[in-house]
Amino acid sequence: MYHDLIISGFGGQGILAVGRLLAHAAMLEEKYVTFLPSYGPIMRGGTANCTVVVSSKPIGSPIVRNPQSAIFMNAPSVVSFEGRIKTGGLILYNSDLVNKADSKRTDVDKIFIPANTLAEEAGSGRVVNMVLMGAFIEITQVVGVESAVKCLKEVVSEKHIDLFQADQTALIKGSEFARCRTPAGK
Repeated sequence: MYHDLIISGFGGQGILAVGRLLAHAAMLEEKYVTFLPSYGPIMRGGTANCTVVVSSKPIGSPIVRNPQSAIFMNAPSVVSFEGRIKTGGLILYNSDLVNKADSKRTDVDKIFIPANTLAEEAGSGRVVNMVLMGAFIEITQVVGVESAVKCLKEVVSEKHIDLFQADQTALIKGSEFARCRTPAGK
């Protein structure tokens, strides 16, 4: 088993937090993992992205030029990274911030998720990242949703501990949403 992913959005959207969450869940399941964050000098509002590789075998490099999957939290991420996703890959879009017309790819599986809306239903508009990660985990099965929920305490900082319950709910809401959807286009 091998899966690589890029997660991209604005700083402050929890891009690095969900990347770390996926990495911790993979380690909990005794898989090999790399996590490579990248962000500009202005974290909140600037650009942020990370790549995560999960494998059943040792990983040669954390650098991923053409990832199999992507989570795009905003339209600038689509412009920056959509062209790099492998043909036949998977892209999850936050449809509350990305219009379907922004996506130009026809050779990948695309799922548009109203992540801001689902996050509000989970208890906070600040857990959009967890909605999208829950959906990604459900679709790819790269780790179990239960493992991600177990690892939340390791990833949620003391500063955001008030969001812990909403984070759990958002992971599950994202997973449930994805379970009912099929990719929107090859």
